[in-house]
Amino acid sequence: MADLVNEFNDYRSRMNDKILADNNKIIKRIFNLDTNAFTEGALDVKTKELLGLVASAVLRCDDCIKYHLQTAYNEGLTKEEVSEALGIATLVGGTIVIPHLRRAYEFWEALENQE
Repeated sequence: MADLVNEFNDYRSRMNDKILADNNKIIKRIFNLDTNAFTEGALDVKTKELLGLVASAVLRCDDCIKYHLQTAYNEGLTKEEVSEALGIATLVGGTIVIPHLRRAYEFWEALENQE
């Protein structure tokens, strides 16, 4: 299952390199804005990652969910904290979020099993 994490990271890295190599100023600024939005501020990084996770689940973006799950995991968030946030996302987003919830649980499990 750790392959799920490695495959995601490899693909994301490879494609981001290609996108950024295009030297599109707008895309580069969006990438930069995204990076800076999730740094420590009035809200800590863990809180921002949970907010990003909930928004990603409601918007049904599996890549975004995986990204925020991995960052949350790396920041030391617990499965219980992530599960509670995903519960809020499912409440807000409705039952259409459930397939994404399944994949989120699968990815979190892969993160836990990679060690």
